[in-house]
Amino acid sequence: MPVWQRVYEEINDPNFVIICAAEDTGGEAAAGPIFDAANPTYIQVVDVDHIISSAFNFVNVPSAAWVDEEGRIVRIDEGTYSKVHEISNGDQSIEFGNDVYSPALKDWVAKGADSEHVQSAKTVTANIRKHSDDQLRADAAFRLGNLYRQHGHTEKAEHYWEMARALNPDSVNFIRQDLTLSEEGSAGPTFIKMRDEYINGGKDYYRPLDINAQLN
Repeated sequence: MPVWQRVYEEINDPNFVIICAAEDTGGEAAAGPIFDAANPTYIQVVDVDHIISSAFNFVNVPSAAWVDEEGRIVRIDEGTYSKVHEISNGDQSIEFGNDVYSPALKDWVAKGADSEHVQSAKTVTANIRKHSDDQLRADAAFRLGNLYRQHGHTEKAEHYWEMARALNPDSVNFIRQDLTLSEEGSAGPTFIKMRDEYINGGKDYYRPLDINAQLN
């Protein structure tokens, strides 16, 4: 988040705004301190029920949509990292992110519809993952589990969270949210194992970027 604040300041265009949504069932108590530490000047919201990832059927976060001045989506659903990151966990470490996304974003803000990184309506439509009936039921079960957890009904919450994961096992959002409540956290051995299985199995952990690496 601090890196995105720097990118936002570098762009420094009054017609451009970042809206950052923290998808966390812990609400303001969990996400607020993270926002406060980053001290961002762009818009921040807390999405307790993962409404945004549900609407766009995002598999993982961070993901994003570029919305132009006409309200049209011109890019959607890809790993939106501002730089390459590395997380260490004991003797294990994972590297993730890229260093081409933020230059592409700057190019779009500067050139608008003339930017080579603007995708056609056909491409954007194809990149919006269609919801299956099971995925829609999974979203409903996930929110019901959140409601039970908020009211202290842990067993019922776990039941519906497991139902959500069973109905939509490819949702990294569901899995990582559950891991935030565990001792190892959302970037521990379980997450690393899951990430490796996704990559080795050819699953869409993130859709590959179609951004020219020469922007680096």
